[in-house]
Amino acid sequence: MSGSGQSQFRCTQTPSKVLHLRNLPWECNEEELVELCKPFGKIVNTKCDVGTNRNQAFVEFVDLSQAINMVSYYASSSEPAQIRGKTVYIQYSNRHEIVNNKSPGDVPGNVLLVTIEGVEAGDVSIDVIHLVFSAFGFVHKIATFEKAAGFQALIQYSDVQTASTARDSLDGRSIPRYLLPSHLNECHLRISYSAHTDLNIKFQSHRSRDYTNPYLPVNPTAMEGFLQPAVGPDGKKKEFESNVLLASIENMQYAITVDVLHTVFSSFGTVQKIAIFEKNGGTQALIQYPEIATAAAAKDALEGHCIYEGGYCKLHLSYSRHTDLNVKAYTDKSRDYTIQVPLPMQQTSGVPGVGYASSSAAQGQAPVTPVTSWDRAPAGAFSGQAYMSAPGNPQMGGARPLHQPNVFPDLDLPSFSCNLVNLIPREKKKKKKVNPDVFF
Repeated sequence: MSGSGQSQFRCTQTPSKVLHLRNLPWECNEEELVELCKPFGKIVNTKCDVGTNRNQAFVEFVDLSQAINMVSYYASSSEPAQIRGKTVYIQYSNRHEIVNNKSPGDVPGNVLLVTIEGVEAGDVSIDVIHLVFSAFGFVHKIATFEKAAGFQALIQYSDVQTASTARDSLDGRSIPRYLLPSHLNECHLRISYSAHTDLNIKFQSHRSRDYTNPYLPVNPTAMEGFLQPAVGPDGKKKEFESNVLLASIENMQYAITVDVLHTVFSSFGTVQKIAIFEKNGGTQALIQYPEIATAAAAKDALEGHCIYEGGYCKLHLSYSRHTDLNVKAYTDKSRDYTIQVPLPMQQTSGVPGVGYASSSAAQGQAPVTPVTSWDRAPAGAFSGQAYMSAPGNPQMGGARPLHQPNVFPDLDLPSFSCNLVNLIPREKKKKKKVNPDVFF
């Protein structure tokens, strides 16, 4: 906008004794605003750090004529209003007085709410946050979390005075560069007061810490490897890995049970536990292996592939933060293969042809009387051939060779020789019956 256009905008606003100042230097304080405006009259109130970038302010004169004089002067002057050499734009405000209603973030307290800008969760560890804020006093507790505003932390001090000193000293500042990972240039701190007075920390972890209670239980994710994410040669964070996989299943044309998932995932190693649940309208499952390497192999091989031909039951895999699932029920939705299950509970669950694995099988030993078992092809068999033996099942007719696997048709895995399409029954998902009376 041109200078004349800017002047016209100022003069055509409805006059008010409250002026709106824009394009202020960052961290412009009240004294600098008063110094700019006091030649035109007495200032009765100010409001700084307004706007998203905190570069706007309001100034209230004691009389309307004083505000008009200031606007008129700079509208006709060849020299613009300036603070720290930066041009400041002035116009009448829509308000007629400044009401300094303090938000909860402005009321001093012993707990600070810190927003760390320019980072993701995990970029700045809780130990770095503790080191920065401990410079102003003893930090009692820290809790980090993610909100719409970004990565945030609550820092609790013993008293309001210590918290106020830390806020005044660190608000708007950056964490020292040498404390940050190499892929981060800088991250600014935006600090306000929290309405909390005493944080409830239940365990020590990479996300929460209570420095007043050394006997608090430690969460497994608080191990050293979880505190700071590994960074690859390209400067990007390496993906977090775990022995537990989180599987999201799309296009559920057929019902999925723990037996189905066990058949698929046990082809890469011993499956210890499985838990199926519904979340956000979709079906998900947690699959636990004894070690990370097995989980990684299964994830790399099965990601994006479908359990059934035709694109049905597509798998999307990621690593879970869990390391040991707490599976108590023995159902079609959850199973713990590491414990001995009483025989009455080892009955088929309406899924023909697939049986429950015993604890000995889960430990890598041959099951005593399996309902279904798979063996690798004997020496001399053609590549990819598998044999299935089903003692006690007359419908199977004993051991017989299978066709080349047609599950995961786009997956080239010579060692993956189980024909899952023939093994896993395609049980249609039950559809709800529609009552025609509802529509009439």
